[in-house]
Amino acid sequence: MRRRDKGIDIFSLSFLDIISCGFGAVVMLILISKTDVDVAPTAGTEDVSAMLSQLVTLQNSVSQIQQEMNQKLEALASLSEQKQSTAAASKALQQQLNALNKKQAATAESIAGLGLVEERLKQASLSTPQKPNKTRDEDVGGIPVDSDYVVFIVDTSGSMKNIWGKVSQEIVNVLNIHPQVKGFQILNDMGQPLISGYDGQWMPDTPARRKSVIQLFKKWNAVSNSSPVEGLTAALRKYAKANITTSIYVFGDDYTGSSYDSVIDAITQQNKKLPSGRRLAKIHAIGFISPGTTDRFSVLMREMTKENDGTFIALPR
Repeated sequence: MRRRDKGIDIFSLSFLDIISCGFGAVVMLILISKTDVDVAPTAGTEDVSAMLSQLVTLQNSVSQIQQEMNQKLEALASLSEQKQSTAAASKALQQQLNALNKKQAATAESIAGLGLVEERLKQASLSTPQKPNKTRDEDVGGIPVDSDYVVFIVDTSGSMKNIWGKVSQEIVNVLNIHPQVKGFQILNDMGQPLISGYDGQWMPDTPARRKSVIQLFKKWNAVSNSSPVEGLTAALRKYAKANITTSIYVFGDDYTGSSYDSVIDAITQQNKKLPSGRRLAKIHAIGFISPGTTDRFSVLMREMTKENDGTFIALPR
């Protein structure tokens, strides 16, 4: 068989591949050998650095502002505490001022009450006789203060509670006209003692004791029937003795009993006369005026004090 010779095609596929590879190599060489410098990445890095710097600055500013806010909050809290402390101090000062005003008012009332008692005593021509007086002023009479022991019988009813401050002050005033006694006692009109521990006994007379007793008296709450009969009976039975001198002061504003003569006779008989001519106790009375006061207490005690070597004093409103 005869062999056929083939012609050579220079534009075959293999040739094109070679040409393409060569062209690509040339392009790569051109790119590699490029001498101009791209500054964009450098510019981007500087922008990032600037932003980071601003961020750090902002963080520092936020921290500083937060710190300043905390300081101002602490200052505000301190001012709030100072305000509360100032308000508490102001309230305490107001309470002290109110207490001082009350004390001043009580002192003024005390002075007025003492002046009233002194005026009454001057009107009564105060004396300290050794024997009972033969003649007596029918309206006031004399109030001798020579007794060694003093008993107070006080009506503790609601009407008296309305003027309890005045009643308390008159207790002080009567004690003041007895500068020194060997003992004293305070009963209500039912015969109940102010201090149960001293029932049937005398309380010693000292300035401290007087002060403490008056403080207790101001807060005293006891049942009362607005009749001094039970209190007088208990006082004469428990405290009036033949070997001592005793004065009984009855404080009241009303009398709820049904009779006068039988009560006066019974008390006068119990307060018997001693061989010396004096009675076991001198019975005095101080009449107060309160809302709803009647004249029954004054009617009873005028005659009661007259029969028992005492004096009745009616205080003004």
